[in-house]
Amino acid sequence: MENLKFIDPLLVGIKPDTLQEKILNIPVKNLVIAGVGTLLAGAVLKKTGQNRTGSIIGSLALPLLAAACYKKFAK
Repeated sequence: MENLKFIDPLLVGIKPDTLQEKILNIPVKNLVIAGVGTLLAGAVLKKTGQNRTGSIIGSLALPLLAAACYKKFAK
């Protein structure tokens, strides 16, 4: 019976971490700061002539800000 923990970890009480539990540990303030920071970094990169890099960095702002809003209103 000792070998059952290698067969099924749920029998021993080990539960896998889900993505939602990991996301819930990030404060809303940090998500907003990260979203605004990526938006500013993308704008600066586009002004300096690196359009492709600026677009990639700037495109991360909307999902970060949307996650912050969802987390704020989900409470």
